[in-house]
Amino acid sequence: LLAPESSVSVSAHNAVVRLAKAPGSTGLWDKFGFGLEPSALQERLFVSEENVDGFLGTAFCPSPCSQSALERQPLIEVLDVTEDRIQIRVE
Repeated sequence: LLAPESSVSVSAHNAVVRLAKAPGSTGLWDKFGFGLEPSALQERLFVSEENVDGFLGTAFCPSPCSQSALERQPLIEVLDVTEDRIQIRVE
């Protein structure tokens, strides 16, 4: 993390944590943890095509699937993510 660009803003009903990657750090973050105690953090996934595919894959086929069941799963593509919305395409 790049300390000077990272920040925290807290109000009565909201908290915002802004994290900045250090130079040389590459790739997307796929998950983060949060909570009151380091030993009891909750994990959340960032919205990405891989995470959406994984989530929907377990929703459509929660137990180990047969090959034919895997072939029938829809194709999910994350088209756009903003603060207000996420746009995905399902084929």
